[in-house]
Amino acid sequence: MSHSPAPVEVRPAGFGSVEVRELSSPDELEELMRVFDDVWRPDPTRRPVGIDMLRALSHSGNYVSGAFIGDHLAGGSVAFLSAPAGEALHSHITGVSRRGRGHHVGYLLKMHQRQWALARGLTTITWTFDPLVARNAYFNITKLGAEPIHYYEDFYGELGDELGGGVDSDRVLMSWALHDELPSSVDGVGSVEALIAGGAVPVIDDSDRSRPVAHHERLDPDATVVVALPRDVEAMRVSHPLDAARWRIVLRDAMSPLLLEGDARRSVRFLRSGHYVFGPAGSGVR
Repeated sequence: MSHSPAPVEVRPAGFGSVEVRELSSPDELEELMRVFDDVWRPDPTRRPVGIDMLRALSHSGNYVSGAFIGDHLAGGSVAFLSAPAGEALHSHITGVSRRGRGHHVGYLLKMHQRQWALARGLTTITWTFDPLVARNAYFNITKLGAEPIHYYEDFYGELGDELGGGVDSDRVLMSWALHDELPSSVDGVGSVEALIAGGAVPVIDDSDRSRPVAHHERLDPDATVVVALPRDVEAMRVSHPLDAARWRIVLRDAMSPLLLEGDARRSVRFLRSGHYVFGPAGSGVR
């Protein structure tokens, strides 16, 4: 008996229907590769995943899905079962093409992935993301309610795609507890100025947006900490690549010491203004 959930179909107001379902045929997988190429624009010799690997993952019972707007594939996601065995799924790649933008395709893919994992008795989905990309931080933390748990320097090495901008591939590992309720509010509101006035500590001085500075001496285990991001680092990587590289180093210096484990773990929020907000040490312990 199959554990696969029924296709997820949603009709957001003002848009056509979006259907998410698993993919397995070579033709579908080839189309999925074209979607990923549209998103990442990689070096053809260094694509993020190959057709043979997609076919192997699908055939062996892992997660390979696509989101359709009408007859057109507009996004997709690939994940594989991971440790601890029988508990976790690791989401390797999720992308939405230009056709899919504005149709909630990314959110629907993650909801389908969540349903798929729950149907198999899994409890957690993990994935990595670039912590410099504000829109992805907002989506992962505020909209999905996933938790950042570790900072990895240059996780993949040189990726050779346009979005990465040729700089170190630092990543934050996210953990999504599937039995937790989804966020009831996804506003991500909050005034950074009010937080700082109330005692929160900004650890990145971004008064000169092209030359941010990290202030390690401001880190205090008892303080709420605010970490700023550039508004659009992907555009910055094209127009001002040196500035984007500076932001990479500064964010690494500021953020990696805040993603603690054990009794010192901090809670994490992300504001629409483009700021991480870390609670005091111990505030993220469940």
